[in-house]
Amino acid sequence: MESPTARNRLDEEESPYLRQHADNPVNWQPWDERARMAAEARDDPIFLSVGYAACHWCHVMEEESFEDESVAETLNEHFVPIKVDREERPDLDRIYQTICQQVTGQGGWPLSVFLTPDGRPFYVGTYFPKQARRGQPGFAQLLEDVHEAWTDPGQREELEARADEWAAAVRGELDESPEPPDDAGEPATDRLETAAQTAVRGADREHGGWGRGPKFPHPGRLHLLMQAHDETGRDSFRDVAVEALDAMADGGMYDQLGGGFHRYATDREWTVPHFEKMLYDNAELPRAYLAAYQLTGTERYATVVRETLAFLQAELQHPEGGFYSTLDAQSEGEEGTFYVWQPGEIDEAVGDDLDAELFRERFGVTPAGNFEGGTTVLTLSRGIDELATAHDLTTEAVRERLERAREQVREAREGRERPARDEKILASWNGLAISALAEAAIVLDEEYADVAADALGFVREHHWDGDDLSRRYADGVVKIDGYLEDYAFLGRGALDLFQATGDVDHLAFALALARGIEERFWDADRETLYFTPAGGEELIARPQEVTDQSTPSSTGVAVDLLAQLDHFLPHDRFAAIAGATLETQRARVDANPLQHVSLALAADRYQRGDLELTLVADDPPAEWRETLRERYLPRRLVAWRPAEADRLADWLDQLELEDPPAIWADRGPRDGEPTVYACRSFTCSPPQGDLAAALDWAVAELDAGGGDAPF
Repeated sequence: MESPTARNRLDEEESPYLRQHADNPVNWQPWDERARMAAEARDDPIFLSVGYAACHWCHVMEEESFEDESVAETLNEHFVPIKVDREERPDLDRIYQTICQQVTGQGGWPLSVFLTPDGRPFYVGTYFPKQARRGQPGFAQLLEDVHEAWTDPGQREELEARADEWAAAVRGELDESPEPPDDAGEPATDRLETAAQTAVRGADREHGGWGRGPKFPHPGRLHLLMQAHDETGRDSFRDVAVEALDAMADGGMYDQLGGGFHRYATDREWTVPHFEKMLYDNAELPRAYLAAYQLTGTERYATVVRETLAFLQAELQHPEGGFYSTLDAQSEGEEGTFYVWQPGEIDEAVGDDLDAELFRERFGVTPAGNFEGGTTVLTLSRGIDELATAHDLTTEAVRERLERAREQVREAREGRERPARDEKILASWNGLAISALAEAAIVLDEEYADVAADALGFVREHHWDGDDLSRRYADGVVKIDGYLEDYAFLGRGALDLFQATGDVDHLAFALALARGIEERFWDADRETLYFTPAGGEELIARPQEVTDQSTPSSTGVAVDLLAQLDHFLPHDRFAAIAGATLETQRARVDANPLQHVSLALAADRYQRGDLELTLVADDPPAEWRETLRERYLPRRLVAWRPAEADRLADWLDQLELEDPPAIWADRGPRDGEPTVYACRSFTCSPPQGDLAAALDWAVAELDAGGGDAPF
């Protein structure tokens, strides 16, 4: 039988990223038992390369090294080369990214790791140029050096010892939980305020956001700051959030023509982005802008959400409703080509000279440009009022001309070669998108709920078999057991869609996924949630995911979901799991809340309690939706309940409940009319038909001491 390493086997995979490398002369293997057994049989180290389809430097390393015959010959002869799509296998990425960050102080993609045949890392880095430059070792020479060390008995012993040490370090970071804090009792009630103060101190008050470049969006920090402002009234919390939101929406990270956000900005001023577009950014950021719209009333934020969700539907949606993963940063072999402009291109695209001039001034298109080769990334460079004054026009006339020009430039862009699209569909990222669309249905337009329901229906049809959730769908093939983030993000999306629509089927699915979390990821002995399922593939560590990365912490989202769903069940197991996990992770969260924002927000909700809005109606009044649209209520839990007894019985049957849960029990309609109950911390408003009045009553009661903190 032919050895699996005798040829490149990536042509058997569905991942677009892996298929990109199927024609490399490197005999790439997928991460599977055959490849690892071949490494053991050959006693050769594994070279593990982790990346994703939209990764710019992954493409660069492929062109420089993996398409090079001499490099391929060395890899094939002395190593077992394995390619991993980090979006398909976040567990592997998390394990080896952790040691990369510990050893080098940084991480990223491509992630390049040399492993013993049993998976222990002994050399790690990210992008390596083919030849040494700027202090980086050359990849071709690095391969020779590693091979020489591996085949020399003395050096091999050192590598094995390092591999043991590094594997233990990974287990200590990811698998083991911190020692419980010495102090007993409840955690501090000012955690959110303390975290917000830290965020303010670290903020770039001149240009918005955090750091001096590259700058990342950090939607969790934005939610934290807005909630802390809502609780404390401190303007600095709101101001720092607004500065970041404005900087992102006005700069090059936001696609000023087509809507949607690029991955991050490469500079302090948010001008030049890294041009890939990820589904998760374009799900999480709209949620932050929706919250800011409710908090501030700034119409620009609602526009950003509408344009971003339109981008999702136009460019990342499968015909049957699910959402694809990414758009590449490159087209025509260069990063950003699809998105950048020169003045002459604007003039050619726009029919009217004044319209073209206004467009160039509005979006900063100049002969010098702000990007490579004298091209310009579009940014909001001049205000409407300023343009109106400069050109002796009304602001309405400027807006009309700009919109006309914008449409013409957008049409011209459609003639360009488009960036490639990674068309795998991930359960977790679709869950994030469903949450964003459900929130948009509450805040902006009910029609977004239909888009969310289509996406949820797609995932339920293709990823869910009634008991188990699979992570990935691509080309009709479903693969990979779901991770904690798949269950948690999708469960939150289903619950959010129930809150937007009152469709009990979505609540039932959220409960099914929560039971999956309990069964697969909860470790009662260690009192924490793991990222990988019990009984899954044995790796050098079983990771937990407690920090927020590009996506929220799956542990934080799972804890929040379980705590909310506990209201709908006769037992308290979900709340117990949430509380125990928070206690286990408390030391980490209190030590660095900004790295653990999702857990910090979940802890705050758990401690203070949900604002339970039991809305009893078969035909809800329009005024209720208007109130929900206008009010910023970050810890609300909308618990729709049918008014008719027969319908309630049907709901209970669908949820497999014998009796109404506490959030519905004894909260029926009064005098046959739609009825509201606003409750928190065992304090409820009198039943009434006016949602706004019920909320006002609840706020007054809490301010008067009826609760432990304002919501």
